[in-house]
Amino acid sequence: MTALSVSTRKATPTAIGYAGAVVTVLIWANWILATRHTAETQMSTIDLGLIRYGVPALVLAPVWWRTGLFPKGVPLRLLALMVCGSGALFFQLTTFAIQFTPASSAGILLGGSMPLATALIGVLLFRERLDITRWLGLGGIVAGVAILLARSLYGVQISWTGFTLLPLAAVLWASYTHAFRRSGLTAVQSSAVIAVWSFLIHLGLAAIFGSSLTSVPLPEIGLQIVSQGLLSGLAATLAYGLAVQALGGTQAAAFTAITPVLATIGGGFLLGEEIGVAGIAAAIVTGAGVALSTGLLARKPAQH
Repeated sequence: MTALSVSTRKATPTAIGYAGAVVTVLIWANWILATRHTAETQMSTIDLGLIRYGVPALVLAPVWWRTGLFPKGVPLRLLALMVCGSGALFFQLTTFAIQFTPASSAGILLGGSMPLATALIGVLLFRERLDITRWLGLGGIVAGVAILLARSLYGVQISWTGFTLLPLAAVLWASYTHAFRRSGLTAVQSSAVIAVWSFLIHLGLAAIFGSSLTSVPLPEIGLQIVSQGLLSGLAATLAYGLAVQALGGTQAAAFTAITPVLATIGGGFLLGEEIGVAGIAAAIVTGAGVALSTGLLARKPAQH
């Protein structure tokens, strides 16, 4: 086997991981915009959750039927972290907060906090080591959030709902990232189990608090089926799982810092939101941190 073929084999999983991460952030930016749009409709967060997890639970039914609701060999604490971290609890927190937060700000508070929380959990709990370039990248993310905070205090007011719930949701997602990597499940298996559990939880919430899906216009339901169910609930979850498997939790999560830039652009052009100089600066600074925090610019050891 030649050196070239070995190099190609090694590069392939990494390329898949990068592709999965890029697909994820593109879908997440769309998800933030679509969720922000629902603030003007009669759909509740429970309605959105039924769509978000009902679609992938149906599509992936053969998978979770084989693995079972309690996959063999997966500790309950890891399963609980996965379901809470990227499932029902995460979704309810983020969806509620996004409806009170401009898309550009939501992208920074959520997308910027995710890689930071994932890196800190990796360093503090799992003794992961980050080089100086990745620390600088994470510092850029913190600076972007700080600009947004200053903007809220001295200019455009942003609800404290977003400032509190979205970073909390980012911690949940970071916990899911590390739990999934250690669960032994594939991206498809993880997506299927999380979807079915989260759908069951939302069915319970709908039974207690009610649902208005039957009175929502079909075009609106169709939009959310595509955005929430097929893209965010199915495609993005699978793509992110592939990214975590190929790149590792911290590096995969770092790509989410691209989301603020995309959400800011979309919020301005599609939703007519006021961005302003501070909002643009926060998005650029936060998004630029990804170039460092992913490790793409880190010095690679010399090959002999």
